[in-house]
Amino acid sequence: MYREKLKELELWKNSNDRKPLIIRGARQVGKTWIMQEFGNKNYEKVAYINFDGNERMERLFQGDFDIERLIEGLKIETGVNIEKENTLLIFDEVQEVPKALTSLKYFYENANEYNIIAAGSLLRCSFT
Repeated sequence: MYREKLKELELWKNSNDRKPLIIRGARQVGKTWIMQEFGNKNYEKVAYINFDGNERMERLFQGDFDIERLIEGLKIETGVNIEKENTLLIFDEVQEVPKALTSLKYFYENANEYNIIAAGSLLRCSFT
């Protein structure tokens, strides 16, 4: 199963029309581990952000969805010099900051060159 999931993530990374990837699942099933393992094996740098109880990220995402401003805030939070071509951004427990989840749409539309994987244990899909 380990190799299968890593292979799926590699296909995502190499896709021509890559969108931010959202991984859903129950708590303690290995979402964070597989994201970090994949990042460490396939990127020069990994910028990991845990949104659970993270007031700094709540404040960052309260503003607009200006990608440059968000990237600068994420650089400060992670201590990683985020570069489009060689950095994986991991948004863990992203459901804790709903505007961070919404930002994925803006990253896709305005800065698709960033590689972003988001995960959450309480993410729900709803259709109206």
